[in-house]
Amino acid sequence: MKLKAILFVFILALSTFLAGCSNGTSGDAEAEESNKKDTLTVYTTIFPLENFASLIGGDKVEVKSVYPPNIDAHTYEPTVKTMVDIASADLFIYTGAGIEGFADKAEETLKNEQVKIVKAAEGVELLTGTHDHNHEHIEGEDEHDHEHEHAEGEDEHDHEHEHAEGEDEHDHEHEHAEGEEEHNHDHEHAEGEEEHNHEHEHAEGEEEHSHEHEDGEEHHHHGDYDPHVWLDPIRSIELAENIKNAFIEISPDDKDFFEANFNDLKERLEALDQTFSDTVNQASSKEILVSHAAYGYWVDRYGIEQISISGLSTTQEPSQQQLTNIIELSKEHQIKYLIFDQNVSSKVAEVIRVELGAEPLTLHNLESVSEEDIEANQDYFTLMEKNIETLRTALNGK
Repeated sequence: MKLKAILFVFILALSTFLAGCSNGTSGDAEAEESNKKDTLTVYTTIFPLENFASLIGGDKVEVKSVYPPNIDAHTYEPTVKTMVDIASADLFIYTGAGIEGFADKAEETLKNEQVKIVKAAEGVELLTGTHDHNHEHIEGEDEHDHEHEHAEGEDEHDHEHEHAEGEDEHDHEHEHAEGEEEHNHDHEHAEGEEEHNHEHEHAEGEEEHSHEHEDGEEHHHHGDYDPHVWLDPIRSIELAENIKNAFIEISPDDKDFFEANFNDLKERLEALDQTFSDTVNQASSKEILVSHAAYGYWVDRYGIEQISISGLSTTQEPSQQQLTNIIELSKEHQIKYLIFDQNVSSKVAEVIRVELGAEPLTLHNLESVSEEDIEANQDYFTLMEKNIETLRTALNGK
């Protein structure tokens, strides 16, 4: 009887203990769920946006990039799972400058989801064109060729005109007055038709020109921008500010926290800008030969000149004329280095490097990072500092 009483007490105590554990576990789960709700889930594209969002958001945000390591941002397409993850997030941040081809299409798909879409480059002054030294030179050659063809056309026209005048003179000497009158009448009629046809051709030409102009305007507004805006530290301040403002809009109670982190980031970006400026101003040359025209914002901000092999997109390969021009320009400027992107290989660039006998260097375009970068805890600033060292070598390589 006494044994039964002891056993009953033990079972009662064990039940109480398990109930307490159960309540504790439930409480921990609820607390964890509450913490998750307090943390913003953010998906980004290019690495600088991921890094800026992490620095501004701190422990208030959980930031993930949709890009796998070492991806080419120009050609990336997300999986269905990635799109589902983005749709369930609080924010999706991309540049909106044209480099993420999938993102504009994704925006239409995501418009009815809970995720807030942020275009970090909205309101930022973007560059147009390629800002290539060799591109401008080639355009000049094309213009010269066009003028030459025009002059040849005028010469041919003048020759035909003289020939026609000679025939008229011959006819005039051998025709009777009646024949001359009939010929003049026919000539006036022909002139009238010619004038009518000329006016018709002129109208068609105006219509064609107008159509080309409209097409050109459409192209200008939908893809003729240099998307590599994050490589400019000053414009990066604007990218970061747009991210900060989006965080505040969703979580206004954390405004002071986000503002303080943004101000720290801004100071670091301004200091980086000064280092870039000093590096270029102290260099012995201004020209760099690059495999990809990703560095137009350095051209605009610091006055360097990039001679590029492929265009703004890595898929834009040069013509034979452009290849010849690139080699001539590189020899003219006594360039000793060819700079490759860290995540893009180019057989054409390698051929040019061998032709010039140039040494290879690497610039990090920061579109994405590698597994090695992640393991080494690289961030925007450490990678840009490496870029400055590469730039210093290339600009002082003569």
